[in-house]
Amino acid sequence: MSVADTAYDVVVAARTPIADGVVLLDLARADGLPLPGWVPGAHVDLVLGTGSDALERQYSLCGVPGAPVWQVAVLLEPGGRGGSVRAHALAVGDALVVRGPRNLFAYDASDWATSGPVLFVAGGIGITPLLPMVRSAAAAGHDWRLVHAGRSRRTLAFSAALADEHPDRVRLHVGDEGDRLDVAALLAATDPAATVYCCGPARLMEAVEAASATRRAGSLHLERFVPRDVGEPVLAGPFEVELELSGLTLTVPPERSVLDVVEEAGVLVLSSCREGTCGTCETPVLEGEVDHRDSVLTADERADGRAMMICVSRAACPRLVLEL
Repeated sequence: MSVADTAYDVVVAARTPIADGVVLLDLARADGLPLPGWVPGAHVDLVLGTGSDALERQYSLCGVPGAPVWQVAVLLEPGGRGGSVRAHALAVGDALVVRGPRNLFAYDASDWATSGPVLFVAGGIGITPLLPMVRSAAAAGHDWRLVHAGRSRRTLAFSAALADEHPDRVRLHVGDEGDRLDVAALLAATDPAATVYCCGPARLMEAVEAASATRRAGSLHLERFVPRDVGEPVLAGPFEVELELSGLTLTVPPERSVLDVVEEAGVLVLSSCREGTCGTCETPVLEGEVDHRDSVLTADERADGRAMMICVSRAACPRLVLEL
């Protein structure tokens, strides 16, 4: 089992409202030992509830890497899938299971490749994975800027303090004050050599992606809350998957995922979100072409075709061979 799949019994050590509808949870190991370190951009899986009633949801770590506790900030979404409601119901002393950390959005300030100009773009609660990046960039003396957009100042968690600390580097765009973010203008005015990290609602992510289309390859890094829209599958009919390690060949019908079929056959695959946003079910591809439908892999990784998220991605050919 990889470090990213390790589960920890934790308790809520502190619970702090930090913005309208946003609560900051401090999670400490139940046995008193420190939790593992992590790199900015990492997220963890919170297991909310027990048994068949449990929900698993992914939340970005927004505290200090290396601290003995983990911090996550959760936006209450009453009309969502139920995870945020359960997270907000947690009280100090409550026990739960946390798995991770996992990182598909890493910012390592010690890496020479991140030492150039950096633009961080956050929408609403999308500040959470960017907050430790900003702190890391500032500590390393990098040339960075943060733009944080939201409906009102009351909803912009963390940013007021950041703006006070770094008034020349942090810009807030507040909708109810008539100051909406112009993504196209922002990217047009950004150094072409800059690396861009963005997290937020789908509309913001799509706008940043579109405005970055002509920027240098590999300069845009996105962390999505919800699956990207990828249209209809390449193949409308069934396809086969050969599981090399298990010695099984299975048929995946149009209405089912590879993950569902593999699990039904008794093959263990770790999974969490089941919508292509967390990266837990990443599986090596040995043969075949993949119809990538996840929101995790980069364009280069999708073109390479050596891995797929089997919860949503499918075959673009009659047969896939997977390392399962």
